[in-house]
Amino acid sequence: MAQHSNKTAQVQAVTANRVIDGIVVYLTEKAEWSERLQDAAVAEGKEAGETLLAKAQPAVETQHIVDPYLFEVAQEDGKIVPASVRERIRMAGPTVRLDLGKQAEGNAA
Repeated sequence: MAQHSNKTAQVQAVTANRVIDGIVVYLTEKAEWSERLQDAAVAEGKEAGETLLAKAQPAVETQHIVDPYLFEVAQEDGKIVPASVRERIRMAGPTVRLDLGKQAEGNAA
């Protein structure tokens, strides 16, 4: 599994890419996969994070997702937000054209 996680992170979620279309997805409390970070299950502490990551393994084995890993998140104004720029980019989509990806959906008038 990928090693994108900060070893000292206290609050983490699990992300991966869906095999069929490459879309970034997040593991939910029900061990399902959502395109919305707000649906993600959050783990506090190292052991809880490892337990959450282990819940992703069946989806790897059935080839539903690829490369699941933990990443640090924070709570801002009651919402889950990625702590790193890398994960903010993955969540929003391409940075070269703001009219593409998920950030385009938020800018539509």
